[in-house]
Amino acid sequence: MAGNAPTASEYVIHHLGHFNNTGHPQENIVNWGVINLDSMFFSIALGLFTVFLLWLAARKATSGVPGRFQGIVELLVEMVADQAKGIVHSAESRKFVAPLALTVFVWIFLMNAMDLLPVDLIPMLWTGVYSAAGGDPAHAYMRVVATADLSAALGLSIGVLLLCLYYNVKIKGVSGWVHELFTAPFGSHPLLYPVNFAMQIIEFLAKTVSHGMRLFGNMYAGELVFILIALLGGTATVFGFAGHVIAGTIWAIFHILIITLQAFIFMMLTLVYVGQAHESH
Repeated sequence: MAGNAPTASEYVIHHLGHFNNTGHPQENIVNWGVINLDSMFFSIALGLFTVFLLWLAARKATSGVPGRFQGIVELLVEMVADQAKGIVHSAESRKFVAPLALTVFVWIFLMNAMDLLPVDLIPMLWTGVYSAAGGDPAHAYMRVVATADLSAALGLSIGVLLLCLYYNVKIKGVSGWVHELFTAPFGSHPLLYPVNFAMQIIEFLAKTVSHGMRLFGNMYAGELVFILIALLGGTATVFGFAGHVIAGTIWAIFHILIITLQAFIFMMLTLVYVGQAHESH
């Protein structure tokens, strides 16, 4: 941000603004005309990096003594495979679902891990690029944690919903799934068809929204804490700087657990919802 030093509230608001196609922060909670370009860039870039890492691990895999990188990947593969085997009982489905769950875990972990970068590092670099291109530095918004963007988190959960709908149709057939929509959970009676259908739709919506909101809420809160800690470093006092370093270090160490846990929870819920799609009521 250019000009006079921003106030604490201006600093926080600026850091919570997305670089989008409109050039200014989104004002309404829902605005279908706004595309957060920063979230799209970092999520796609880290998704490609995830695929590259897993491809590299498979390419360099050896039957001999594994290196650290191969050992870590093998532990992840075994962990995901064990979880998938206990939840998704179709061996045929697990051929796709287990690698997908592994990719989801690594991808979300990497997106979450962007929170560990210094708060002002990438935004400052982006401000320089944006200014050099003739833009107003005050509008050089940039957020690097895609999972702290509600639209991105819900996009991931909607992807899981579409996968569940696919397996519902694949496993049960169109007629079988439609029959289940109108007869579960209260039974096959014409008077109960509307109630059953409404309950099924509510269940799908609730699972999808809670799936994405859980990830978004935790990552948004973590990002906000880092921004508030960064304010301590701008107090220009020894105690403020010391508090910034100490608090930032403690929170970063604790946050490593949070980003890992959130990636694991999202992956596990993906397996659970896909597993439920294989079951008949």
